[in-house]
Amino acid sequence: NHRHLDVALKLPRSLAGLELEARRLLQGQIQRGRLDVSVGVKPLAEGGSALKVDAALARRYIDQALALSDALGLDAEPTVEWVLERPGVVTLGEPEAVAPEAGWPVLAEALARAMEDLVARREAEGEALAKDLTALYDALAAEVERMTQRVPAALAQRAQRVRERIEALLGEHPVDEGRLTMEAAVWAEKTDISEELARLKAHLGQFAGLLREGGPVGRTLDFLVQEMNREVNTLASKANDLELSQLALASKGHLEKIR
Repeated sequence: NHRHLDVALKLPRSLAGLELEARRLLQGQIQRGRLDVSVGVKPLAEGGSALKVDAALARRYIDQALALSDALGLDAEPTVEWVLERPGVVTLGEPEAVAPEAGWPVLAEALARAMEDLVARREAEGEALAKDLTALYDALAAEVERMTQRVPAALAQRAQRVRERIEALLGEHPVDEGRLTMEAAVWAEKTDISEELARLKAHLGQFAGLLREGGPVGRTLDFLVQEMNREVNTLASKANDLELSQLALASKGHLEKIR
């Protein structure tokens, strides 16, 4: 989820001189995100890395064990096996530095294989995610279409309610029919969500285009989802119609799942 590419590369000392080349190879495969790469070296032949025994550390372990045994009144002494199992007593010596011309082909092949596997896994995950997003997009687009179809009837009902209220307030006083119709229409337009629906449809079109385009479009999709959520919130507050409010609520649910 990083905005840029952040590569955390850990190489053994014997390959430290190849870090720059390794980073270039990795950066050519991934565009953004955090990539943690750790490379280990295992000698093919015995004797490639010598075992090292820290005798001073072993002596300290023995002294501490004997002191503890005396303090607790125990009749026990540490064995060689126990001492050798203590952390840091026995270590595997670091292989000697590898010449770049000899080490790079092996390192490059190992990194390339690892990146191929990573890219394949990401593509598989991306395909599954795209399938889910497409299904959610279809559901959201259907809700928007239902809202579009509902708007004319909702406006007509709103205008009628406003008209009835005005008539009730005026009572028996004469009313200019043209003026009454105009006032009712003005009040009804305050709940018109046609502009919000138009922008919402435009965002949906962009969203569908990005899904078809593929590639690293996550941040753009996230921006579009924020814009669509803003439009849905606006039309939900303006609608003043039960069915439209329910459709807006369902749309918000789909957007939340997309996020």
